Amino acid sequence: MSEIRGDIEVAKEDLFDDATIYPETEMLKERLEWFQDLKLGVIFHYGIYAQAGIVESWQLSEQDEWAREGREFRKDFTQLQLDYWNLISEFNPTQLDAKKWAETCKQAGFKYCIFTTKHHDGFNMYNTIETEYKVGGKLSPFKNRDILGEVFDAFREEGMGIGAYYSKADWYSPYYWLEDGTVKGRRASYDTAEHPEIWAKYTNFVHEQIKEITHNYGNVDLLWLDGGWAGKGKEDLQMDRMAEIAREKNPELIMVDRMMGGRHENYVTPERKIPELHEIPNKVWESNIPIGNDWGYVPTDTFKSSQELLETFVDVVSKGGNLILGVGPTPEGTFTEEETTILTEIGAWVDVYGEGIYHTRAIAKDRANDWKLTFNKDGQTHYAFRSIHAPANETFTLEEIEATSDDQIIDIATGKVLTIQNGTHIAATDIEQPAIGSIGIKIIKK
Repeated sequence: MSEIRGDIEVAKEDLFDDATIYPETEMLKERLEWFQDLKLGVIFHYGIYAQAGIVESWQLSEQDEWAREGREFRKDFTQLQLDYWNLISEFNPTQLDAKKWAETCKQAGFKYCIFTTKHHDGFNMYNTIETEYKVGGKLSPFKNRDILGEVFDAFREEGMGIGAYYSKADWYSPYYWLEDGTVKGRRASYDTAEHPEIWAKYTNFVHEQIKEITHNYGNVDLLWLDGGWAGKGKEDLQMDRMAEIAREKNPELIMVDRMMGGRHENYVTPERKIPELHEIPNKVWESNIPIGNDWGYVPTDTFKSSQELLETFVDVVSKGGNLILGVGPTPEGTFTEEETTILTEIGAWVDVYGEGIYHTRAIAKDRANDWKLTFNKDGQTHYAFRSIHAPANETFTLEEIEATSDDQIIDIATGKVLTIQNGTHIAATDIEQPAIGSIGIKIIKK
């Protein structure tokens, strides 16, 4: 999909169901069924890294050298950090129109959104009272608006699920990175066992921010926690208590403690990849893939084609997963032309073929000739998709699409019932070819 990057964490535990019964277990069974019906979501990485036009946050971590190789924000590392922190005085996204964002995303077929409330750099994209390092704060030129509230309200109005991304790490916090001049990496810069009083302050800071996000902005469906090295062991954030706080106002909240395993990773999130058949998790899962190479706005970014993204979408759904696509708004608060075009093209395909995508389930296995199948929960209907770029013969067999001569075979695009030739074959020319994406067939058992 893209180059391997140093920000991809390795899962801490096997991605299998936790057999332990928790108070939220029964609730989550129902909620995860709801989640699996949605199929397609958008994740917005947005913060002052957009102002810098660099890979989100990571250049601040001196040990994460990969983030600076060939594209340093500043050549001198001390100057890089200073200038980055000071971007708060420049970041002023006055053109941000959350309603336009939501309308564009709905038309693209997204059913839920996840918004970055705070990335690892510690810059907050909502009106927290825990720190002034925030958009709209004393040091910020952006005044009298709360971006998180605007985004959540706009996406709710369009009927989409609401998710909050939050990094458990905070490199701006003096309780996470001590101001002691030592070389810093992604983790806390001190031994928390030797300084429990400092770590207690940080844990309280995190809990208070989680309370703000989940108490002050209406119903939240998903709490998407990043920083897959923080939360246990030396960086114990009392996750059970955090979950209790988050669910005080959101009793049906799905919690995603990414890459940590266990109770609070309610579903798993393969990053920048589609699992191979032997890699498909037993847990509910969601591939997360940026539209470009970077999650946030980078002016030199290159974007994936709509064709590639639609093929990815069908592949993921046919294997039983959801897909979230990363969109990085500009410093001014708008989508790029490339993103807008891609979303429009995806939406045009989904508008025609979405019946075979949403609310379906998968029976993941190898299938002949590049066919991808999805299955309606009614047990009587399934769908077959194949990329317009896949090698195609003049005809294909019913066996390839797991149909029989007794079934009704329908071209999704036209609603036309397809003729079965000699009881075994269908002419490929009878199926309408979309401009991008995949052809789609509906099979109804009689």
